[in-house]
Amino acid sequence: MRRAAFLDRDGVINTDLGYVHRIEDFVFVDGTLEACAELVRLGWLLVVATNQSGIGRGLYTERDFSMLTGWMKERFAQAGAALAGVYFCPHHPTDARDGFRIRCTCRKPEPGMLLSAQRELSLDLGRSILFGDKCEDLQAARAAGIAHRVLLGKDGRAPPADRCAPGLAAACFASLREAVSSASLAPVLGQSHV
Repeated sequence: MRRAAFLDRDGVINTDLGYVHRIEDFVFVDGTLEACAELVRLGWLLVVATNQSGIGRGLYTERDFSMLTGWMKERFAQAGAALAGVYFCPHHPTDARDGFRIRCTCRKPEPGMLLSAQRELSLDLGRSILFGDKCEDLQAARAAGIAHRVLLGKDGRAPPADRCAPGLAAACFASLREAVSSASLAPVLGQSHV
């Protein structure tokens, strides 16, 4: 069983401009690809888990999402940070259309995407970590049994503004780059800081 570093997408990997679905609107948060390459070097599998209710709302299609995801995966691979999987939820319980308007088990804070990744990629969630910019990301991780949960600031610009329930976040950082280079996370990530 392998350990994974789960990543939310909008606000963690890329700047959250609201329902990002076009390559020209996708801007990587500074230092994210380098931080992910370091995680891979340390032996972590990278898995993206992202709510994408814009599909269910009719703002873009699954094909649009797939095209952008293919481009994003290429960028990760070129940076030495290949993604082991990308999981998404197109549903919303109230603001989606037709069959997408459901109360599902995959939309964070529910753990469905993380549990699917566990099954499909043979992951040890007890040894895994999740990086998210919302309390809902961390709630999903806790529900899935992910031991290490890190809250990041939106778009990597400042420490997190969200105040999650006590004990939900093991640590808080402005960005993924700051988290991965932190001495306080080194024991979890497997780094040696001299």
